[in-house]
Amino acid sequence: QVQLLEAGGGLVQPGGSRKLSCTASGRTLTTGVGWFRQAPGKEREFVAFISDAGRTYRADSVRGRFTISRDDSKNTVYLQMNSLKPDDTAVYYCAADWGTKTFSTWYRMAREYDYWGQGTQVTVSS
Repeated sequence: QVQLLEAGGGLVQPGGSRKLSCTASGRTLTTGVGWFRQAPGKEREFVAFISDAGRTYRADSVRGRFTISRDDSKNTVYLQMNSLKPDDTAVYYCAADWGTKTFSTWYRMAREYDYWGQGTQVTVSS
C-alpha cells in the first residue's frame, strides 16, 4: 500500500522560507511527483512537479521562489519555498501516480494522480 507523508509545514513570516518534504512508503518513488495547494474557499491548484528523470515544472505564481527537488535514496521529494507571501497560505499536498499518461501536461491536473498525502499547513503571516 502506497502512502505519502508530507512534513515541514508551519507558521512563517512574509519573506521567510520553508522546506516541505514528501516521503513515500510502500513503493519506490520512481515516478513523477507533484505538489499542489489548497487555500480556504479555493480549488486545489498546481504548484510544482518533478519527473522521474528530474525535469521540473512550476506554476507561474511560484516560479523564481519555489524549487522542487528529489532524493531517490531517501524516497523523498522536497519543496523549498522562499520569499513567502501571505497568498502562499494553504494546505500543501504532494501527489504521485505510476500510470501511463497520454498527454504532456498531465502533471498540472489533480485528477491525474491516484496517490495523495494528508497535507501540511503552511501559514504566512506576521
